[in-house]
Amino acid sequence: MLFTSYKLGGLELSNRIVMPPMTRSRAAKGEVATDLMAEYYSQRATAGLIISEGTQVSRQGQGYAWTPGIFSDEQVKGWRKVTQAVHANGGKIFAQLWHVGRVSHTSLQENGQAPVSASALVAEGVKVFLDVQGKGPAGGAGEMIQHSAPRALSIPEIKQIVKDFAKAAENAMEAGFDGVELHGANGYLIEQFIDSQTNHRTDEYGGSLENRLRFLKEVTTAVADAIGKDKVGVRQAPLTTLMGAMDDHPEETYIAAARVLNEIGIAYIHIAEADWDNAPVMPIAFKEAYRKAFSGTLIYAGKYTKARAEEALENGWADLIAFGRPFIANPDLPHRLKHDLPLNEGDRSKYFGGERVGYTDYTFSDRMIE
Repeated sequence: MLFTSYKLGGLELSNRIVMPPMTRSRAAKGEVATDLMAEYYSQRATAGLIISEGTQVSRQGQGYAWTPGIFSDEQVKGWRKVTQAVHANGGKIFAQLWHVGRVSHTSLQENGQAPVSASALVAEGVKVFLDVQGKGPAGGAGEMIQHSAPRALSIPEIKQIVKDFAKAAENAMEAGFDGVELHGANGYLIEQFIDSQTNHRTDEYGGSLENRLRFLKEVTTAVADAIGKDKVGVRQAPLTTLMGAMDDHPEETYIAAARVLNEIGIAYIHIAEADWDNAPVMPIAFKEAYRKAFSGTLIYAGKYTKARAEEALENGWADLIAFGRPFIANPDLPHRLKHDLPLNEGDRSKYFGGERVGYTDYTFSDRMIE
């Protein structure tokens, strides 16, 4: 099933293989996507669907050096080069819209202000990637630094961020993307509102599960209204504890979130399973509950092999499967998987920052095999 076509909203995908969002920190000054980024994504256009690296919806939403934005005219122009290159190679691409919340640093914020979050809680040991030497992405000399202490958002500020997401979605469509994915996973702002241990608010955005899901609901509704619900996906990571975000009852919380998203009628939920050594395994019952709660497309990511992917598809837990790190070193990953060809190994030292090396210089397999 992995190599069969699939209809996602109004899009016809050539296969069920997804390239998920992966931060590579190679944007130019002004957080603008570059020609090199266009080459990188177009090389991987044989994926049924590409989801771009996290792309901040505002200056406030940035948490790492050299990550692209989609809130200025120049950023829209930069991304248009990427989408045109992907489409020219027959691919489909969504933009992942991102606000990191507290996972940022005062040096990345306007006028050195504190990052923002649902609550003023620090995640000790959670670090951000900064250009401390001022060499830019080509220098690739970033350092990991403890995130700055955040402040809690006011309600008017929350309403403004909802508008920022909607405007970013409109910008993404102007830039030629086929749709957008809201980054509601990995301990960033949307998840900081959802998870009980990162949201200690006592107003309508905190306390009860309904209240903690309110920000997710408002952002998703605003984006769906702006560009059409069939062009919207949401990423979730229910059992991960990345960036210090944890929930006391994750299965209850995230199935409830899936029901909210189902009511809005978005195209898909993209579920990131924990993918580190000795990580918690997502129970089959949990996956089956997702399927009952959400009638749209389900994408799963998390150390999937070809065999595991086929199992998930055949059992109906997933409709599409995302392969992350393998896409870094294998631009023609679908071809390699289909023909059981060996995979290149990625150079971890070149994952963040740098130029072509470890980014667009990985070799393609023999394309004569059909």
